[in-house]
Amino acid sequence: MARPGMERWRDRLALVTGASVGIGAAVARALVQQGLKVVGCARTVGNIEELAAECKSAGYPGTLIPYRCDLSNEEDILSMFSAICSQHGGVDICINNAGLGRPDSLLSGSTSGWKEMLNVNVLALSICTREAYQSMKERKVDDGHIININSMSGHRVVPQSVTHFYSATKYAVTALTEGLRQELREAQTHIRATCISPGFVETQFAFRLHDKEPEKAAATYEQIKCLQPEDVTEAVIYVLSSPPHVQIGDIQMRPTEQVT
Repeated sequence: MARPGMERWRDRLALVTGASVGIGAAVARALVQQGLKVVGCARTVGNIEELAAECKSAGYPGTLIPYRCDLSNEEDILSMFSAICSQHGGVDICINNAGLGRPDSLLSGSTSGWKEMLNVNVLALSICTREAYQSMKERKVDDGHIININSMSGHRVVPQSVTHFYSATKYAVTALTEGLRQELREAQTHIRATCISPGFVETQFAFRLHDKEPEKAAATYEQIKCLQPEDVTEAVIYVLSSPPHVQIGDIQMRPTEQVT
């Protein structure tokens, strides 16, 4: 059943990055349920292909289209947008969800780990944003939406050395989203920009951050009742379903038991 305010997005195209697991997969599923055509991209697409089949068998009115893309490679991103343009017209909604953390502290972290976080969390997000806007502009789409899945780490720094560089990339997302909002206003467009910043969400994130310490990763999600990917999805749907004249800049959401 279409949620109030979501009818105008039916049959339009949304790009969801990092759609193979966690928040990205949940958002992709929800948008297909609302009748959108969704391009879900990730470095490996096996999970997205399975999700697409599930959505089809469930009879959801939309369609999920898996697309393999290495977001750390600009040429891959540009090829993806070119394919979306030629095969589906263009992007109306861009949800920059892909992100990663590496346990590389400021005093002893590896440069490769820092670069990996910058490439995906900041540069890929910026490239996708630019290309999505250009796609909208070329087709005279004036009601599109760009949503950046940020983090509470983009609003405060916790005393955990392995998250400090990651937090810096998320502070960048906070600044980029506000900068985007300002540039969209300067361009005299009604395209909207929103940042959604969750706290602890029970996904594979901690297991990838602490890939050599799975017990530590598991403990991250056991200490409190965490948010679920579907909770973040509800925020995405809320943002998209808000009236076109309403600009929601940032949604910050935490588990009720989370202290910081």
